Order: sequence, then structure tokens, then C-alpha cells
Amino acid sequence: MVFGWIRRLRQTPAAPAAPQMPGQPAQPATVRTGSGSAVSLDKIERTAPGLVSLYKAAGVSLDKHRLAGVRAAVYLVLDRSGSMAGFYRDGSVQSLAERVLAAAAHFDDDGVVPVVFFDTKAYQVEEISLSDYQGRIAELHAKLGRMGTTNYVAAMEAVIRHYKACGATDPAYVVFQTDGSPDSPKAAEKAICKAAKLPIFWQFVGFGRDRFQFLHRLDDLPAPQYRVVDNAGFFEAGANPKRMSNEKLYDQLMIEFPEWLQSARAAGVLR
Repeated sequence: MVFGWIRRLRQTPAAPAAPQMPGQPAQPATVRTGSGSAVSLDKIERTAPGLVSLYKAAGVSLDKHRLAGVRAAVYLVLDRSGSMAGFYRDGSVQSLAERVLAAAAHFDDDGVVPVVFFDTKAYQVEEISLSDYQGRIAELHAKLGRMGTTNYVAAMEAVIRHYKACGATDPAYVVFQTDGSPDSPKAAEKAICKAAKLPIFWQFVGFGRDRFQFLHRLDDLPAPQYRVVDNAGFFEAGANPKRMSNEKLYDQLMIEFPEWLQSARAAGVLR
């Protein structure tokens, strides 16, 4: 498939609703909104005081991008290919996890984020929570042993299985961290296109100095020609992700999600 197309303008008519996939819920996920954040600031102050400043920063970004009150099931996918070792050692992955957990508190009231580690394969889904997040990433990573390659498809399939099995009725918002291209770009492209029929948005975050050719091209892959809707975003966090300000990180995380909510509704993926 040729990747180098320029993304169509947002005014492009949305595709008709896709046929239901095996195992997909009988009805599209519903975009629910509440009167405010799913978890209150008071509860954050009591249960996770170390996340208060991150929670506030995330709230500012959600307001800016018209996401205040939106409910979603937040997932975190973490690359543990061999080249990621330094990012685990220097705390970059833990830092991202904490920032995602703080943002998730605005979207979901359970205070938990499912975490999928992947390399050559995807591992059992783990969790970080408001009551258990400090040092959690290093602890979970250490249990998994030797690091491998970069199998995007296995990670995506693990998220999709978990989302379908948990019976969620809100859409899923997946923060997918990686430091390189997938083992099989063709298979990963196919998986992204197929997953566009599901109420799941994939926000890719690049660590390191890789050129990320696959993810940049994916970000330009037209809809509805190749996928029902544009269901993925991407940005580079750089060689030192911890140094990216909270404001910039949250803004980058939230730019494309509201656009997907709108186009997914028009396409019948959401209601």
C-alpha cells in the first residue's frame, strides 16, 4: 500500500458505518459526558497527592481541547524492545505512566489504567492505579525478563481483547509508547485499518531519535479510503521525554482525540 498520501481535509465525508466485527459489542460505544472530571481533585489529594500538579495540568489541556467531562477507558501500551532499556533506567517510562494516570482520572472514575507491555510478544495486562503507581513500572518491567523486538500487532490485539472482554461502554483511548518502527509495518498498517471499526483511538508517542517513518506515514493514511475513520495520532517526545513539559505533553496527547470522537460518531463507530 502506498503511504505517502496527503491527509484529506477534515471536511471529507465520513464513510458509512462498518459491519460489526466478530466479538464487537452489539451497539457502538457511547460517548458520555459528565459535569466535570471523573475523579475529583479532593480524591486525588487524598489518594495520590503526588499526582495533584499533573492532574491540574491535564485538566487545563482537556478544557482547551473540548474534552472536559468526556468519559473514556484509558489504556497505556509500553514498548520494551531492547533499545528501550535506557528509558526504563532513567525513569522516562515511569514519568509517562504517571502523567497518563493523572489524565485518566479526568476520563474514568475507577482510578486504574490497564498497562500492556510488549516486545516480540504482548504480556499479560497489568495495572497502575491512584493507590499503586510509584515505582510500579520498574517493578512490572523487571518481572518480564529479557527484552525483545517491536511487535505492534501483538500489543494492539492485547488491548482489543481486554477492551472487548471488560464490557466497557465508553470508547477506549490508548496511549501507545514506542521508540521505533514495528517488526512488520504491513501487518501493523492492516491492524490499524481493521481496528478503525472499533471504538478505540490510538495515540502513539515516540521516544528517542528514530525517524519514525512508519508512524509519520500512518498519520497521513487517508480515511475513508483505507480505514473507516482516522483512528490514530502521533507525536515525538524526543530523546529525553522526561524534559517535555506537562503542558506540551498533554496538549499533544489531546489534539487528535476530539477530532476522532467527532468523525467516529459520524461513521457510526460511536453514538
